[in-house]
Amino acid sequence: MKIGVVSDTHIPRAAGELPEGLLRGLAGVDLILHAGDILEPSVLDDLRAIAPVEAVCGNMDHHPAIRNLPGRRVISAAGRSIGLTHGSGAPQGLVARVMRMFEGVDCIVFGHSHSAFNETINGVLLFNPGTPTDRRFTKSHTFGIIEIGETITGRIISLD
Repeated sequence: MKIGVVSDTHIPRAAGELPEGLLRGLAGVDLILHAGDILEPSVLDDLRAIAPVEAVCGNMDHHPAIRNLPGRRVISAAGRSIGLTHGSGAPQGLVARVMRMFEGVDCIVFGHSHSAFNETINGVLLFNPGTPTDRRFTKSHTFGIIEIGETITGRIISLD
């Protein structure tokens, strides 16, 4: 199974629309996870045109249609469990905070920091796709792909 992973799109504040490179890069995925800070509900519609979408609310999501999304959830995909959250607070300690939010999952997807992160800690893949649109706190526009087979692995993909 191939999962596209996006966070911190900040549409329309950071960009008028999702980057074409992101949309091309997500073509062919089986599922898309959005880890919050969506801002505009049409972003989810654009992503749903590619594949089914599971999303959570981020700290910048004030639109009623997005604000009502859960702050965290567990997604079942190809026999694996994936914790999905936006994250909160300072970038320092973010990984530890999101790890405390979930028990018994195979992967935790989060956002918030705008910094891509792809590391396995204590047998759990911790995955932050970064941001495809915003330059605050990062130098690169990125998104991610998680693949589930015998193992669960992640790749960060640069749009720059």
